[in-house]
Amino acid sequence: MPSLENFRLTVFRAVAAHLSFRKAAEDLYLTQPAVTFQIKALEDDLGMPLFDRAGQHIALTAAGRLLLAAAQRSHHLLVEAGQQLAALDGQSGGELALGVSTTISQYLLPRLLRQFLADHPQARFRVTTGNTEQIVASVREGQVALGLIEGPARSREVSTEAFLDDELVLIVPAAHEWDQDAEISASALTTVPLLMRERGSGSRRVLELALERAGLRLKSLRIAMELDSVEAIKSAVEAGLGVGFVSRWAVARDLRLGRQFRIVPVRDLAVRRAFSSVALASPQPQGIALDFRRFLAAQFRPPTLATPAAKAGEAPKASRKTTGKSPAPRTAANPATRSANRPGGSR
Repeated sequence: MPSLENFRLTVFRAVAAHLSFRKAAEDLYLTQPAVTFQIKALEDDLGMPLFDRAGQHIALTAAGRLLLAAAQRSHHLLVEAGQQLAALDGQSGGELALGVSTTISQYLLPRLLRQFLADHPQARFRVTTGNTEQIVASVREGQVALGLIEGPARSREVSTEAFLDDELVLIVPAAHEWDQDAEISASALTTVPLLMRERGSGSRRVLELALERAGLRLKSLRIAMELDSVEAIKSAVEAGLGVGFVSRWAVARDLRLGRQFRIVPVRDLAVRRAFSSVALASPQPQGIALDFRRFLAAQFRPPTLATPAAKAGEAPKASRKTTGKSPAPRTAANPATRSANRPGGSR
């Protein structure tokens, strides 16, 4: 079903979200002059400016802030209407504004969407990405209906439901002195340059908590770099700039292809976490957002890697929801072989 929202309001919300005509154009797959034209036409209709333009920077005017609040409320109502109209045909459809943190968007989201769309072909997704802190803020502010995050939400305004277990593993360059070690001690991490995700990242928060539980003071670490993506950490490790912790999901394919880094187990340091869906605590998700959240509740397990830290048959236990009872876990194939099967996998 096409969007029910006035196109100029769609463009206005995009510019207001990015505070950039260029980024809004990229987000909407329009040219920048087309975005500028739509905003100018809207301002002319209203008879007042919506943005203050000072050089290359823009900001919402008082009128712009007022219209944005109304436009966001209107958008949510129209999304609900689209979902209800789709339901008249017995289909779960409409648009779902989805915020996804970095690791999930890069390594899991395409597979998740493929499986979901096989049973819900009328659904449409509008996806934005960011770190966990940014995604939780987007949910809280009503910019997205549902978020997928890697760390704790740390907000009482939202509810979370775990849908998949994950583990952060230490990767080192192939020629590193630890490459042949069966395992290292946690204290050895204080002797090497450590590559970390940026502040606000769920991965970083989970790692910091695990290191503290292992008795390591964060000030004792030699943090050589803060990087804003898992791919940046992998590339930096491969270049010999330090060692870093990344999701098992993020390195499964790399290790099969023989990329130039290795996993090294760390004794007495378990860095486990749950990938979770996050939504406003009230009102609870409805329509396509609720369907997608339920779909997430029974997903596949992390890949088992051929390393000392992941012996055959030692996949982490299935996650449970943080509220209510979990559905019975479903069995699914390793992601390495699953792509050859039917898109929906086991049902």
